[in-house]
Amino acid sequence: MTTVLEYGHIERIRIHYDDLDAMGIVHNARYALLLERALTAYWEERGFTFADGRPTLPDTFHAVVEFTISYRTPIRGTGDVAIHFWLDSFGRTSGGYGFRITSADGTTTHAEGRRTIVRLDPETMRPTPWTQAARDVAANLIKPALTGPEEAA
Repeated sequence: MTTVLEYGHIERIRIHYDDLDAMGIVHNARYALLLERALTAYWEERGFTFADGRPTLPDTFHAVVEFTISYRTPIRGTGDVAIHFWLDSFGRTSGGYGFRITSADGTTTHAEGRRTIVRLDPETMRPTPWTQAARDVAANLIKPALTGPEEAA
């Protein structure tokens, strides 16, 4: 089955044996890690990496300020899952991701939620604006705003 993507990005992530709990399902704490792996892969492919313990571009230095998740259907075993993520907002210093963790074919939603980050100045640890390079990459993730009749639904 081919998934038609209207917005955001889908990254396939492998579930390993050590992601499972004693019941053979993915441990709840691993879901945040799965999302982090997907986001890291996306941004690394676009030049936002770490080398020698330091970010290669300044926008890589950011912190999570909010993370919410709702669990829908357990992931029961190893194999691939699909992480669909997008930006609901990308402001001056912060960004709000939405995400869904689904089966590899996209037919089963395992979890969904929101993750908000803020870019920090590494010296002051205060919020600082995103660079144009980050804005250019983020533009491809922004979920289109609803307009017209669908908005009322």
